[in-house]
Amino acid sequence: MAEAEVVDDGEDAEASASASASASSRPRVRALVLASSASFLVTLDLLIVTTALDTVREDLGAPISTLQWVLTAYSVTFACLLLTGAALGDRFGRRRMFAVGVALFVAGSAMAAVSGSIGALIAARVVQGAGGALVLPVGLAIVSSVFPPERRGRAIGILEGIEGMAVIAGPLLGGLIAAHLSWQWIFWINVPIGLVVIPLVLTSLEESYGRDETLDGRGLVLATAAAFGLVWGLVRGNEVGWTSPQIVGALVAGVLAGVLFVWWEARAEEPMLPMWFFGSRRFSAGLAASFLLLASLYSCVFFIAQFLQIGLGHGPLVAGLMLLPWTATLLLVAPAAGALADRVGERPILIVGLTLQAAGVAWLAFVAEAGASYWAVLGPFLVAGVGCSMAVPVTQVAVVGAVDLTRWARPPVPTTCSRSSAAPSASR
Repeated sequence: MAEAEVVDDGEDAEASASASASASSRPRVRALVLASSASFLVTLDLLIVTTALDTVREDLGAPISTLQWVLTAYSVTFACLLLTGAALGDRFGRRRMFAVGVALFVAGSAMAAVSGSIGALIAARVVQGAGGALVLPVGLAIVSSVFPPERRGRAIGILEGIEGMAVIAGPLLGGLIAAHLSWQWIFWINVPIGLVVIPLVLTSLEESYGRDETLDGRGLVLATAAAFGLVWGLVRGNEVGWTSPQIVGALVAGVLAGVLFVWWEARAEEPMLPMWFFGSRRFSAGLAASFLLLASLYSCVFFIAQFLQIGLGHGPLVAGLMLLPWTATLLLVAPAAGALADRVGERPILIVGLTLQAAGVAWLAFVAEAGASYWAVLGPFLVAGVGCSMAVPVTQVAVVGAVDLTRWARPPVPTTCSRSSAAPSASR
């Protein structure tokens, strides 16, 4: 009888431990689901408009030179405010600022859906970008804070994978909606999902702050000014003229603000972006490779989507399907590339991936012409897609693994910055 009681006590203890572990994992699962849901919408809107732009142009009567601002307004705002969003989450509370970001994104989506002119649509995209600049880094910070170090990598991998799925789905979903509904529904679909996420965030997540709750105000102002000046000059240069006072002034102001930002961050007690990160060649090279790679990707997707519709006469849905071999390689190749990099190192995978991306884009430049068949561009799509899918996850691993992030109070957002900054720079 005593032996039976001991066995029963052991079983009860085991059941109690299992129940306790299950209960402690629920907040983590909720945080990951909510962060992933909102991040999916924000990332989706980087490219979902690409295959619907021709429909928008016809409906609103916008020239192509103005039409590209539908993409650029979103990504410029996103890039300029991303570091600011991370800092605001640390200072005022991540749960609170995440909810504010989703609310801004939903408001911008509704404004875009009811836009009656190209100017109103561009303004709405600015509001969307401001919301996205809060959602993406703060969502990453929430996931990083609730998962222990031994599980954090897997959780961030899931989050990044879902964002990758948004990149894949964007052009196809945009074409499907534009072909069978109307382009306005590209933005309407964000509204109900966001309205569900906001109350769930406020009621089911615990508030958290950065270990340092001070706000680096000078760093925020200088970083935003540098990003805006440089991106504005790069985006507007072809249209206004590279020697015009507007462009020269914007570029000079951006460079000056960037120099002052580096000077300040090197001296600040709690910098928003520690300069010692860049003492690592692995970090600096990985970040530069990530920026250039994604700039190439975003620019190609924008112009190829227009080429497939305007140059070859395909509808938005068909154009989205045609882009799928390029974007869908991320699901197939990226996991294998990451596993292979663990065995042979990041450098050979990066070299091969970047070489394939460059070769695919160069090949595409030779065969892309009016009247070209889809089979002529399918090969370049696949080569560039495989190369990009090899390089993207490996650059992120290289950057995050290059520095001791335990010395920094904030989550690793530099790779997110490089990704979002690449989009507006690529549009020209």
